[in-house]
Amino acid sequence: MAESHLHRRTKTKPVPTDRIDTPKVDSSVDGGSPSPKPYALAISALVLLTSLVLYSILHWFPLRSLQHLLSFRDETYLRGVRPDSVPVFTADEARRDAVVEAFKHAWLAYERDAMGDDEYHPISQKGTNLTAAGGIGYTVIDSIDTMLIMGLHDEYERARIWVRDDLSFDRNASFSTFETTIRVMGGLLSAYHLSGGDPLFLEKAREIADRMLPAFDTPSSLPLPLVNLHLLEGVSDHDNGDFISTAEVSTLQLEFRYLTYLTDEEIYWEKVEKVMLVLKAAALPHGLAPIFVDVETGIYGLSPIRLGSRGDSYYEYLLKQYLQTNQTEDIYREMYDEAMTGIHMYLVQRSVPGNLLTTAELIPDRAKNGKAGWRLLPKQDHLVCFLGGSLMLGATTSGAVVNQVSVPPLPNELSPQGRRDWFTGVELIKTCLATHNTKTKLPPEIAYFSLRNQKQDKNAARKLPPDWYIKGSPPGKPTPLDARYILRPETVESLFIAFRLTGDTWYRDQGWAIFQAIEKHCRIPTGGYASVINVDQMPVEHEDKMETFMMSETLKYLYLLFSDASVLPLSEYVFNTEGHPLPVFLPITDSSSLL
Repeated sequence: MAESHLHRRTKTKPVPTDRIDTPKVDSSVDGGSPSPKPYALAISALVLLTSLVLYSILHWFPLRSLQHLLSFRDETYLRGVRPDSVPVFTADEARRDAVVEAFKHAWLAYERDAMGDDEYHPISQKGTNLTAAGGIGYTVIDSIDTMLIMGLHDEYERARIWVRDDLSFDRNASFSTFETTIRVMGGLLSAYHLSGGDPLFLEKAREIADRMLPAFDTPSSLPLPLVNLHLLEGVSDHDNGDFISTAEVSTLQLEFRYLTYLTDEEIYWEKVEKVMLVLKAAALPHGLAPIFVDVETGIYGLSPIRLGSRGDSYYEYLLKQYLQTNQTEDIYREMYDEAMTGIHMYLVQRSVPGNLLTTAELIPDRAKNGKAGWRLLPKQDHLVCFLGGSLMLGATTSGAVVNQVSVPPLPNELSPQGRRDWFTGVELIKTCLATHNTKTKLPPEIAYFSLRNQKQDKNAARKLPPDWYIKGSPPGKPTPLDARYILRPETVESLFIAFRLTGDTWYRDQGWAIFQAIEKHCRIPTGGYASVINVDQMPVEHEDKMETFMMSETLKYLYLLFSDASVLPLSEYVFNTEGHPLPVFLPITDSSSLL
């Protein structure tokens, strides 16, 4: 790539040591519940789990060579960038404006039929709330920053008036600590920043944070999964006993840390950093995390290891915590780097016969001799598709060896690990795009991949491409949940990041194809968008629900994909796991307690 075609993106140097004064709707789960735990055996269970992970993975899944991932180290350009393409950083106005029209089609229908309700049902044209005690503004708050980004001033003003006059968090009911943080608190904090500092949003963000703080009052300091916002007390999830999903406890940090930055109240930062301290102390040697952790002891339960539901955003927020504080907290870079190496060692697989790069899961199992071990499950949630873009972003930050990384990057600007992660990210995006090869061109919620020596499920749906399939149900049974598309954003999120890092319009073209499929099969003529029950069936059948992340993530990332690259640059913002952009800042507290 000629130097004249390169756009430079700054990787900020760490600041001196004299700093400023001091976690979606889950996919269906295979083996997702933690094993029952007698409290008296908690410590011995930790020792057993660690030894089993070390022994079983090292013996059942020998380390594969990663050299093939670095085979391009002497090339003059990285894979994922077409050698003859000229980077583009200007807006594709026609496509961008089409996305704005789609957002208005969704928002105006919701505003007409269900203003203030948590959820929207576009076919029946009504709204519902999460609890009988009332809602907490999920859809409104999730959508406000998208309006600000798109310049929809009238819609924004009406939404702001609702927040000012009608929003109440005083609900005598249990709400998800995780979902409330990423959607409501994250949305309010992003709205505060993008509105130029409107105090209404900061006041509401602080109120919801204060109402959630009691959830952290546990023996381990890990938060309970639910919180009663009126009684101000944490609530256990009876389905999982003393366990909470790893993603839920580790996906609160961006929001609470930023609130401390804005208010100078350290309690918010301290609560979520203590969570990271507990998780680091419980860490397994390879950097991977089982999907359940015990709220009482802070010890991981014997549960699956995966990058999809209940695990995904743990890995996402390791990188984003490092980026949020201007790449000054090396502990998060180290945790991220270790986890990515673990992913490559144990979870990255290749399908047959097409050699698609995919990720698998490790399921606790018992061998024929009675010894505990791990079974490889060739299953990838659509949720995992965030990882392609995340790996590419990590490669150009955590994996960079220069302070200014080109756009697109040059191979010599990245470390060996950075080049490995870049390549895997590019390949994973291609695999996620391959799962769009259905009758609707929409991806399923879950795809299973054909690996060597792996048997396909006898009830598998029609073979799509030979490398992957949708796990089916016996004849006469309802369509499996795996076959649905619920307006998820993860692939377009990765396409947005990949485009910003390369300037290659190929990524825009793939995003446009996805948008067209959504418009064709999910758009409801009377307003709004609905989920598709089976992506490989025509004509489509809809589920009467528009997830809030359609407006907070899917349409936002599509808009940004087609926008000028100066809009929310990746060097200045991190996006929380619900798509709410938060600005990069210098830390006001010290993370050395994690060392």
